[in-house]
Amino acid sequence: MLLGYITLGIAFGLTLVAAGLPWWLAPCMALVIYAGAAQFMAVGLIQSGTGLLEIALLTLILNARHMVYGLSLLEPFSKAGRWKPYLIFGLTDETYGLLTTIEPPVDLDRTRFYAAITALNQVYWFVGCSIGSLMGSALTFDITGLDFALTALFIVLLVDQARTIRKPEPYFAALLGCILALFISPKNFLLVALVISTGALALLRERIEGGPRGTASQGVSEKSKQDSMQKGDRP
Repeated sequence: MLLGYITLGIAFGLTLVAAGLPWWLAPCMALVIYAGAAQFMAVGLIQSGTGLLEIALLTLILNARHMVYGLSLLEPFSKAGRWKPYLIFGLTDETYGLLTTIEPPVDLDRTRFYAAITALNQVYWFVGCSIGSLMGSALTFDITGLDFALTALFIVLLVDQARTIRKPEPYFAALLGCILALFISPKNFLLVALVISTGALALLRERIEGGPRGTASQGVSEKSKQDSMQKGDRP
């Protein structure tokens, strides 16, 4: 995540400065907005003179998928106490991927573990955005193709998920959602694709959870128990 966020943040900082915006806007957006795709979109909208209300509405539509993320984390976040507002704010796609596939160590508080991952990820993003904007303001770069950095990061996360979750149904559901969303509503592709894939996963839930042990949480949990036993602790 450190390598991915810093690299992507640098790409964003360079893109922002190349669009004629002040360098300090990149670290400010990393602190207040903290949404990679929305920040890349905002640069083009600000550059074209789009109004604040339109930018807010488009950002809401783009990030509406986070509502689905939140639903699946209702139970663990309900016990987060004072950390709950920050955990909600810091729930990016990549952070969600980590929180739902990595099981905290048995002797560590789950809320503190989630908060540490979320905070570290935002620090990486802030550092990357700051470096990119400072480099862009001091040097001249050809930024052609840098916007692919976001896609590249998602590909890396997909590979990591595939290594952990070895059942084909979730990936077929996601593929089906993407294909149908292209035909149904290309302008709202992300939201439509997420709704369709979530519906398909709900229908396939019994099939996915009823097979042999092999889900991410089970695999990580078993590994944690084995590590504890190797250290001489009781699971």
